Amino acid sequence: MTERNMKLALEEAKRVVGMIEADELTAEQKKAIHDDSIANFNENVNPGWLEYRKSVSTDAAFVEWEDDNEVFKDLNGTEFIDCLGGFGIFACGHGNPEIKKTVMAQLDRYALHSQELVDPLRGYLAKLLAMITPGDLQYSFFTNGGAEAIEMALKLARLATGGRWYISTVGAFHGKSMGAISMGGKAAYREDYIPMIQQVQHVEYGNAAATEAAVKNLVAVGEKVAGIIVEPIQGEGGVIIPPDGYLKDLRAIADKYGCCLIFDEIQTGMGRTGTMWRADYEGVTPDIMTYGKATSGGLVPITGIIARPWTYEKSGVGTGTECKMFDNPWILGSPTFGGNPMACAAFISTIRYMLENDIPGMSKAKGEYYMKGLKKLQEKYPTVLTTFRGSGMLICMEFPEAEVGYEVTKGLFSRKVMTAGTLVNAKTVRIEPPITQSYETIDKVLEALDGAIADAKKAFNL
Repeated sequence: MTERNMKLALEEAKRVVGMIEADELTAEQKKAIHDDSIANFNENVNPGWLEYRKSVSTDAAFVEWEDDNEVFKDLNGTEFIDCLGGFGIFACGHGNPEIKKTVMAQLDRYALHSQELVDPLRGYLAKLLAMITPGDLQYSFFTNGGAEAIEMALKLARLATGGRWYISTVGAFHGKSMGAISMGGKAAYREDYIPMIQQVQHVEYGNAAATEAAVKNLVAVGEKVAGIIVEPIQGEGGVIIPPDGYLKDLRAIADKYGCCLIFDEIQTGMGRTGTMWRADYEGVTPDIMTYGKATSGGLVPITGIIARPWTYEKSGVGTGTECKMFDNPWILGSPTFGGNPMACAAFISTIRYMLENDIPGMSKAKGEYYMKGLKKLQEKYPTVLTTFRGSGMLICMEFPEAEVGYEVTKGLFSRKVMTAGTLVNAKTVRIEPPITQSYETIDKVLEALDGAIADAKKAFNL
């Protein structure tokens, strides 16, 4: 790093900070941000990212700059109705003023913790989570991203059981770190990293008998299973809803063979599917549960795990240590920013907001309203919208092929409605808006969808 580069970097940083802090941008600044954004992504992020974005728009002119409740805006103030919801982040809306008030109060007090003194908000949040999660889930560990939470769950399952094998499902999505992607169920995300965690078997999702057969066969040859990991509804797999009783059957299998049942509720949790947690739908308590996305309140990222007491009390099996988790509280990990005061304040305020406003109940009612509208559209365009499914405000539409779905998302984008496909099942397009989205806006979305489907029907001669 030369002295000249340092000076140039300082000048650039000052320029960008000035635009961030500006009350209003000039026309010149708006143009600069637009042009800079395209250049910076091409030269310093990944040019493929801009190509990927073209799945919704061939026009790269839209640069996100502001948001407000159920919409986000570009540099020029153009509003887009949000039906993507950041893959589930904005359950309580964009920039929720009540949650933001809490976060700003904490920012004015102190933003990050010393790492050594006791930070009270982490304790308060862990207590609240124990109160609102199923059964006897008790101990929380806070992380920063979903994949990191999955890593902690996988590690805890090994510590708690002494096992080394995992049973996951085809079509699963648990993140893209090495452990998380090892559990994933789509070849395209895994192939470039093989070999990864080797002791993983993938079985058909929704098939409890296949899960038991996999566990039983491993035990028969002297292998021990650490955990069964599953999404209560496969989100990125295309909003795949398993048959009723599936989660209860998995609970029975885990109990029978002494392994951990891990629920990945990063996308399904916090009211998204019409109950606070999807586990509540069947009244099942997992041994370890991950959470994220909506936990941020749409403001400050926070994820993590919560586990039943036995997983902590029995950790260290085969090591001669009665309770390794208590003897070494850092054994799972020690993320510098995990459970920081700003994030905990956002999560605590989100819990308060959700309980005060019955966000799970709101999600259930609005989801049913969406489904009625989609039923009418499916009857009107059966060759285009082949099927739809969902629970609460986690909904997807399925089309004959991926290209048709992309055409529909582009049509919605041109009508100022933002959504996208799911990551594992390319034929599906999600509807995952802020749960606070109004019924008036839902009607606008359905109207826009009618037009977009009609255009796709014509374009593909369906």
